[in-house]
Amino acid sequence: MNVVIEQSWKERLENEFEKPYFKQVTDFVREEYRTKTIYPPAKLIFNAFDQCPFDKVKVVIVGQDPYHAPGQAHGLCFSVNDGVEIPPSLLNIYKEIHNDLGKPIPKSGNLERWCKQGVFLLNAILTVQAHRACSHQGKGWEEFTDAVIRLLANEREHLVFLLWGAYAQRKGENIDANKHLILKSPHPSPLSANRGFFGNKHFSKTNEYLIAHGKTPIDW
Repeated sequence: MNVVIEQSWKERLENEFEKPYFKQVTDFVREEYRTKTIYPPAKLIFNAFDQCPFDKVKVVIVGQDPYHAPGQAHGLCFSVNDGVEIPPSLLNIYKEIHNDLGKPIPKSGNLERWCKQGVFLLNAILTVQAHRACSHQGKGWEEFTDAVIRLLANEREHLVFLLWGAYAQRKGENIDANKHLILKSPHPSPLSANRGFFGNKHFSKTNEYLIAHGKTPIDW
């Protein structure tokens, strides 16, 4: 199947694109876009991959599914387009960065600047119906993103996986902790941020690990 995605990912995921489940998910998603309002815009489904080529990945952040209100989702987990109000979970991420590293809280929720530095912002589910969170759960995207995480974990070394909340932690349970740094905490959502997301110091810990392995730290 010819999938429009950044070339380094395309080469490594070609076998995945030929599997029956992937045809099922693409058939389902095409019909959803044809008949309903779906986010992100179709051309941005693989935006996380396009913004961060396979060999450039240094940090992996795993989200669940895209924002489902108009104008928010653009294919990067936790990120929103410029000019869109910063969602509560992302605001809590910014607050933790501020507390951890002393950086001012940005005015924009667009995280493309992270991607360009090697932060891969992967949602487990890549599409969603408007105003219906998790509406594309169980359609095949999870199998695809499990394969993506497995590929990174097996073929790369010294990556940092930031797994916030039980859902992300289940996605990362087979990553080799001897080969990569795995940082876990509660989710940054207002419902759970006070239970251990705040104070996790994941951003300074990430940079310390990257520096220790000869990589440039992230300017969060």
